[in-house]
Amino acid sequence: MAHQYWYVSSCSLFQRLSEDQLSRLERHARTRTFAKGEAIYLPSDQSNGAFLLGSGRVRICSTTPDGKQAILGFVKAGELFGEMSLVQSGYREERAEAAEACQVVLLPADELQRLMSECSDLSLGITKLIGVRRRRIERRLRSLLFRSNRERLGYLLLDLIEQFGKKCPNGTLIDVRLSHQELASIIGSTRESVTINLGEFQAEGLIQQSRMRIVVIDLGLLSAEFGGAIHQPSAPGIRLDVGSLPAFHPK
Repeated sequence: MAHQYWYVSSCSLFQRLSEDQLSRLERHARTRTFAKGEAIYLPSDQSNGAFLLGSGRVRICSTTPDGKQAILGFVKAGELFGEMSLVQSGYREERAEAAEACQVVLLPADELQRLMSECSDLSLGITKLIGVRRRRIERRLRSLLFRSNRERLGYLLLDLIEQFGKKCPNGTLIDVRLSHQELASIIGSTRESVTINLGEFQAEGLIQQSRMRIVVIDLGLLSAEFGGAIHQPSAPGIRLDVGSLPAFHPK
């Protein structure tokens, strides 16, 4: 069967559905293009569905009590986000914004919840997704509480390799563009501290950096210093053709 919204069918979570179930989900899908920096949803917005990122990159953020922005994580093409709406109703607690121009698909919560009740594999997959992201945030919180700026940055590089690592001739490329300020916002540090520590890592032969890209030259040494084995799960390939999709207009 040909799927009008084949990037939905290409998402590994939804490959667990039958043809009929997938068609039902596609009938309820809505899509929208967001410019870089544009908010996809805001804190206190009604939590009425999850989102599938078709292209680009999304940043999940929170604002600290003193008004500073904390980056909780990034979403890449082919991944679901805003998934907490599927297990609890109410309002969003964080902000999602386009880190670069992106195409986003809204999947209504009521339809996804029906499919989760019908398909235990889908329900289990979404539960695992929530668990993985919760563990990642808990791990980062422990890092903020108990580690130095250098250690926080080292652990972050390992975390980014797990999500965005790509083999290259010089080592492992962290295939996502992040400014020093963005790195600082993730680990609760300052841009100056990140710049100093990255410079030290480069002087020690751990990394190479240029134009907001970081290549980890010696992954084994980085992992030995900051701990943790690196797993690089493969993301499903995503192709896009969104001309015929109906639009949605969140706040």
